[in-house]
Amino acid sequence: MTAPDRHPRPEIAVVMATYRRPELLRRCLQAVLRQSLAGDRYEVLVVNDGPDEDTRRVVAEFDAVTGGAPAVRYLRNQGKGPATARNVGWRASAAPLIAFTDDDTVPDRDWLAQGLAAMAGGAAAASGRVRVPVEGPPTDHARMTQGLETAEFVTANAFVRQDILQRVGGFDERFQRAWREDSDLHFAILSLGAEVIRAERAVVLHPVRPAPWGISLGQQKNVVFDGLLYKKHRDLFRQKVRTQPPWLYLAIVGLTGAALVALAAGAPRAAGGCAAGALLGIGRFAWLRLRDASHDPAHVWEMLCTSAAIPFLALWWRLVGAWRFKVIYP
Repeated sequence: MTAPDRHPRPEIAVVMATYRRPELLRRCLQAVLRQSLAGDRYEVLVVNDGPDEDTRRVVAEFDAVTGGAPAVRYLRNQGKGPATARNVGWRASAAPLIAFTDDDTVPDRDWLAQGLAAMAGGAAAASGRVRVPVEGPPTDHARMTQGLETAEFVTANAFVRQDILQRVGGFDERFQRAWREDSDLHFAILSLGAEVIRAERAVVLHPVRPAPWGISLGQQKNVVFDGLLYKKHRDLFRQKVRTQPPWLYLAIVGLTGAALVALAAGAPRAAGGCAAGALLGIGRFAWLRLRDASHDPAHVWEMLCTSAAIPFLALWWRLVGAWRFKVIYP
């Protein structure tokens, strides 16, 4: 006679990648472990993307508290990026449904229950709702984070069937930054002809994290992976991501180059005209970023400075992406 299974297969597994943010992880785990769903119906897999004993201790602490209902498991990814980390997580689970979230979210108490309810109809995947609370006029960084509220499919709040993940091969591990890897998974599922639905009642809160000055400059490197997404899903990229090249960036960079050429050719008036055009373009870009945003003097100064640099950085990383993935993209 076979002994009963003391640890039956969970109905759903929560997978979250983390990297050296133990306090944010602690906050997220507290919310995940307060779910209205019974603890024996789900498990939690935390995938650490780097060597960090503080993270391991946080996970061990929560696992000891739950007593295995739900199980809170710690996995390592050896610093290969969030796409790889999430693959490590879902492949380590036998649950038929995987819930993805990030370590900087705070899931609602009914998040998992509502996700299960939404997926009961047999859809391949579901996108939950992300709320980004912001008091007063937002900064540029806060407004970027608010984009999660209207995004079609993000790993901050997504549910995907295990068999669908196996069919598409999970996340493409060539996406080495936290950028476009969720869109790639979404597009891969749509390319199967499978149904991706909205789970509006499955809610996670995504507070805006403090950001260093000029964070937008480093974020331009993300553009590299637009090239990979476009190469894999050209029609969906044009439909859902970008329909045309960044004409304002091209104008700013082109006019700056023309000003330098004219100056070298001994045509100061032409150089001045081109330089003035470039400055007008930069001014318009800064105005677009500041419209309906915070007008705090420090924030305005940051927008002016970074608006002068972003077009050049963005086009440089676009060229890097085109070279790396052998594709020209809008």
